[in-house]
Amino acid sequence: MTIASNSSSEFAPRVRASINDVAVHAGVSAQTVSRVANAQNNVRPATRDRVLASMRELGYRPNSAARNLKSGRFRSIGVVTFNLETLGNERTLDAIAEAAAAAGYTTTLLPVADPTQLEVAGAFGRLEEQAVDGIILIMSAEIGSPDELKLTAGLPLVIVDSDATQPYTIVDTDQEQGARLAVEHLLGLGHRDILHVAGPASSFSARRRADTYRRTMEAADLPALPVLVGNWTATSGLALGREIAASDRPPTAVFAANDQMALGVMHAFHERGWSIPEHISVVGFDDADDSISYWPSLTTVHQNFDEVGQRATTLLVSLIDGEPVPKNKLIPTHLVVRDSTGPARGA
Repeated sequence: MTIASNSSSEFAPRVRASINDVAVHAGVSAQTVSRVANAQNNVRPATRDRVLASMRELGYRPNSAARNLKSGRFRSIGVVTFNLETLGNERTLDAIAEAAAAAGYTTTLLPVADPTQLEVAGAFGRLEEQAVDGIILIMSAEIGSPDELKLTAGLPLVIVDSDATQPYTIVDTDQEQGARLAVEHLLGLGHRDILHVAGPASSFSARRRADTYRRTMEAADLPALPVLVGNWTATSGLALGREIAASDRPPTAVFAANDQMALGVMHAFHERGWSIPEHISVVGFDDADDSISYWPSLTTVHQNFDEVGQRATTLLVSLIDGEPVPKNKLIPTHLVVRDSTGPARGA
């Protein structure tokens, strides 16, 4: 996966590679380059691949956009993401790169430091300059009106981790199912005072998990406790866990919106001298690779990030091919029960 820069310096004027530059680089004639650019069939596959590789390496584009050529193909997918540090984005990106390679596409990753409409539009423009056939946007934070995303100027677009009401093809974990499984597991153990530690309010997935927590408690005729908001990190979970431990009437169970915050919460409870799950139960969300090694091993909701990335890529390739695809695809979750949850005290 190639990582591109979205800094303003990247938009500085540069000399455009010519058809002759590509011909020299690929070791073919300019006529052969023209045949490849116009999707003519009288070029050997190995020669075509070599010419396309030279086009990409030199940044060559015909005068008309690649998608308006008869072929419309550069065998390249662009990926825009807001945060490279979260487990979900990292795993999803790996799956996209693997699935794209299997389909014969290269991938260009363009991280966006500031998730705003302007920055995303700039990222789309930068990818269009690099002759991608379609874009996957991992939209893990809200950027405003979805109408602004029409600045893709017709490139096929698939969005990962977004609001299912948007008029685009969207692939995401079934966040509501996962959160409901977590809360219902605790309810089934006799817990009635269940507190939710949520992710940041700007996150679609955090909002859906928090909303589902409230609805599931309401469906059980129980009051939802005030939600505490963290930032996905174990550090924020530790701070909120200490707040919970210091309260006059602590809950009997905590549902954390990701495993890292659950780790911090459990650390705070250990500091307090509480035994997990005898004194208080904890559930996470993600099923991170190391969650089985937490003390105690963490009950958590498993997200299939690999399938999210693979499905997003498959749908994008279908869109590039002009095939009909579903607007929304939710990937199921399942609960992994380990040692951090047990019956409520007195249940």
